[in-house]
Amino acid sequence: METLFHSVTLDTDKCVGCTNCIKHCPTEAIRVRGGKATILSQRCIDCGECIRVCPHHAKKARHDSLDILKNFKHTVALPAPALFGQFNHLDDIDIILTGLLELGFDSVFEVSRAAEIVSDATRRLMADGKLQKPVISSACPAVVRLIQVRFPHLCDHVLPMKSPMEVAAALARQRVMAQTGLAPEDIGVIFISPCPAKVTDVRLPIGSDRSQVDGVLSISNIYPQLVHKMDHLTHVDPLFKSGLIGVSWSFIGGEAAGLLNENHLSADGIQNVIKVLEELEDDKLSDLDFIELNACSGGCVGGVFTAENGYVARARIKRLRKYMPVSCNRADDVGDLTALQWNRPLEENPALKLADNIADAMRLMQQADEVFERLPNLDCGSCGAPSCRALAGDVALGEAQENDCIFLMKQQIQEIASRLAGITE
Repeated sequence: METLFHSVTLDTDKCVGCTNCIKHCPTEAIRVRGGKATILSQRCIDCGECIRVCPHHAKKARHDSLDILKNFKHTVALPAPALFGQFNHLDDIDIILTGLLELGFDSVFEVSRAAEIVSDATRRLMADGKLQKPVISSACPAVVRLIQVRFPHLCDHVLPMKSPMEVAAALARQRVMAQTGLAPEDIGVIFISPCPAKVTDVRLPIGSDRSQVDGVLSISNIYPQLVHKMDHLTHVDPLFKSGLIGVSWSFIGGEAAGLLNENHLSADGIQNVIKVLEELEDDKLSDLDFIELNACSGGCVGGVFTAENGYVARARIKRLRKYMPVSCNRADDVGDLTALQWNRPLEENPALKLADNIADAMRLMQQADEVFERLPNLDCGSCGAPSCRALAGDVALGEAQENDCIFLMKQQIQEIASRLAGITE
């Protein structure tokens, strides 16, 4: 089994065990034990929902700092399209791209360019009729990992295509190698990310053996320095080479619209995503061609690494794209289309299974069912598990006790008190 890495982490000093996080985690990956939250690594999909809802800022995400630029002879900034919506009164994306050069990068390659390439390649694959419909977008790594954990039967529906981030990284590295003659390891390709799921995706890439990205910066982390550089530019370089389709990937519906096919569905926000996947699993959406899903509300502009309200950022990007060409990049730009596809299939993550052995799993499931029958089925979270069903599973696995339920504990205390009262009489 591969070594696990997660960008989302817990600051135990700040955690007060309030149980807010356990109620919002889409894979039930959090428990509160001993007054502190713990993250079950096998289940975590790094969606960042716990970061969003924690009132004590005890959840945080790891990412690189600008110091990473010192590790390479040439560095390339890969700005996510969501970055373009973070700045007020901006009418020229080249100001942002030039600001990144002033920040210390040697060159820039917009991820929106690669998004247009992926859109074109997806249109071609779907036209060939070789994909299982409805095709589910693979652009959001948190959604893909959610499918692996909770909806493994849908793995075959996921588009086996590299993300725009990975495509941009490969193209940027090739371009710099051709221009400078540098070796690949001397070139640092750094993604500027709106979400923690991308940090994990770089360390443990989906569908391939290794990522083409060398580091990930948080938009919110570099935002103050970037704004300062943008405010003091003496010139603006003509760097922007994307169109409307690529920039629109920053918000929900943008990827689906880029397929030029109206028979699609788009959903954002992790709970809405789960509802769509449940309907798809029940074969209620079989008439659709494509489904775009994003774990963050509003799409990537709503990621926890962003500096601006997602809906404000979306409105700004819509204004910016008003006079853009439809698209400036095609799949032909990379030559062989197989280079854009995964080199290994998407597989189930058995994190929710009680055991690998079927007989052991059945036995543990029976024990969990028996425990569940004794629980109040209130899903209050006071036991430190997100639901009574989750507590029952923990008890069966030996990771919790029935009297962790405060209602059962109260009942036991009342029974003991009654017995003691009878003795004293």
